[in-house]
Amino acid sequence: MPVLGLQLMMLKDQINETGMYEVLRQVRELDIDAVEVSQVEMTDQLIDDLVRGREELGVETAAMSASIAPGGNGFALETEFDRAVDACRRTGARFLRIGMMPFSAMTSKEACEEWAASVEPYAARLAEQGVTLCYHNHHVDLIQFDGERIFDIVRRVAPSLLFEVDLHWVQRGGMAPLDMLEAYTGACKLIHVKDFRIAPLPADAVEKMEAGEMDRKAFYDVFLSLSQFAEVGQGNMNWPALLPAAEKAGAEYFLIEQDDTYGRDPLDCIRESREYLRSIGY
Repeated sequence: MPVLGLQLMMLKDQINETGMYEVLRQVRELDIDAVEVSQVEMTDQLIDDLVRGREELGVETAAMSASIAPGGNGFALETEFDRAVDACRRTGARFLRIGMMPFSAMTSKEACEEWAASVEPYAARLAEQGVTLCYHNHHVDLIQFDGERIFDIVRRVAPSLLFEVDLHWVQRGGMAPLDMLEAYTGACKLIHVKDFRIAPLPADAVEKMEAGEMDRKAFYDVFLSLSQFAEVGQGNMNWPALLPAAEKAGAEYFLIEQDDTYGRDPLDCIRESREYLRSIGY
């Protein structure tokens, strides 16, 4: 069974306030076995804390973030390749992940191919060092150019680059997550376990529209913005079917993530997600 972990983007403010080790202690208390590091500065102290967290708390580092050029999220492989590999060895992480391709790469087939071609040499070099580079998707990765999804372009041009599949974003992109997992079996190494709910239609918006205080276009903008990130088990995703399918597709880590907690304490949201996953056998 894949290892259950947490995307630490949810606790980045706490990391910046109290340090990584204290956050890892809280993660361990929630009965979570691994973490993925994102959206925090990869200082030497933070890496030391990840090492200490594994040794003293038993919390694995599932993955850390990377980009190709400087200025991105995590290690910049153009300038920090050796440091990234050393950090993986020290922490025991077997995966690095790219959180998103540049927006410019999403605009055409040629731009996407060019970006994927720039990533492939780094993915291949990392593989030689025992580190797998994965690409994290969003809904835009279901864009099609000449009938070929961005997913397909990346796999074709950068075969050494595997996937971190965010099942929420697959759903939002219009592809059934079960179909995606089947189509890319063998490439799906990390899974973001993130639910998808539709928020209630605000009564005040309906009242304003009916009273003529809001035009139909403004109301329709509200109507189209009801999609939300949700605690696992509190949305519409079929986790009892999805998680076994993800494991069959090659997943090694299931990582709880919720991009927005809508004012709730993220620790409460994580706890709720963890309790649901426990209730279905994870």
